[in-house]
Amino acid sequence: MKKSFKIEVDCANCANLVENALRKEPGVKDCVINFMAQKMKVEFEDDADLDVIKDRMLKAARKIEPDFEIE
Repeated sequence: MKKSFKIEVDCANCANLVENALRKEPGVKDCVINFMAQKMKVEFEDDADLDVIKDRMLKAARKIEPDFEIE
């Protein structure tokens, strides 16, 4: 399952670091962040609970970029 999210991230380097960190999260197959468009595309495992994974993704991203938001 693939989903797109509008995000808020302050710098391109942070976006790259967040992208790499989110790829390692359980339930996430792939993650691509477009810094200029402030969008994130995530491919989830088929049996993934999106609400739980989205919360974990936000926590992982905020360890790198405290102002990171998923809208």
